[in-house]
Amino acid sequence: MSRPEDVLPPDLFYNDNESRKYTTSSRIRNIQADMTYRALELLDLKSPSLILDVGCGSGLSGEILSQEAPENGGPHTWVGMDISPSMLDVALQRDVEGDLFLADIGQGIPFRPGSFDAAISISAIQWLCNAETSDVSPEGRLKRFFEGLYASLRRGGRAVCQFYPKNDTQRSMISGAAIKAGFGAGMLEDDPGTKNSKLYLVLTVGGGGLQGDITGVVNGMDDVNVLDARRKAMEVNSARGGPRKGDKAWIIKKKEQQEKKGKVVKHNSKYTGRKRRVAF
Repeated sequence: MSRPEDVLPPDLFYNDNESRKYTTSSRIRNIQADMTYRALELLDLKSPSLILDVGCGSGLSGEILSQEAPENGGPHTWVGMDISPSMLDVALQRDVEGDLFLADIGQGIPFRPGSFDAAISISAIQWLCNAETSDVSPEGRLKRFFEGLYASLRRGGRAVCQFYPKNDTQRSMISGAAIKAGFGAGMLEDDPGTKNSKLYLVLTVGGGGLQGDITGVVNGMDDVNVLDARRKAMEVNSARGGPRKGDKAWIIKKKEQQEKKGKVVKHNSKYTGRKRRVAF
């Protein structure tokens, strides 16, 4: 059976008929609900938050976000974005509580930097691995998406993206694009090796690594495969014999060399070597 993303682009595949079928299927609703609850568990939000729902469709995940109340306070507030007008039309007919935005996530996330406390995405980002025209590449679409997502989240914010990669190449392409955008990244797989396997990409903006956070959330499950981007970068740099060009350590080392030569260099600060966020 063909995967939907191999048949048509998402805005064409999810026409009026497919959008209604998707939303009214009890099987799909149950699966979507389970994955949304899992994503919320991994987000581990302690207070009501403003959440971006990437690929929100007809608002099935949004309904749960509107109902779930963290330990301190009321339910979350959410904004959903999707490329399918038909899906968003169904969401409007269902009178969901979130705000809805028609947009192609492969063109970026068109919100002000630091707008959201967290983000979720259920069964959507694998579509970015397909390019419908010869002048659009999956790498470019993934780059714009993750850079935009990184910018839209506040420092310390977290995103959880559940997705269905076609193969290991897509899995690596997606996680690699997230790390290049600046995220700390962890990969978690529920029920590995079964037809019910579900893959989650857990991302953080700033702060420390993810290993302790993820294992705490999932109660130390053995099937947690964590990828701490910062730790891995340090290991790669060590293997190469030093920091990579452009990194903070590389810049400081170069400044020290210039000072020894008697040249005037700028004072080091917390901004030295910091990557600039994407400007919208």
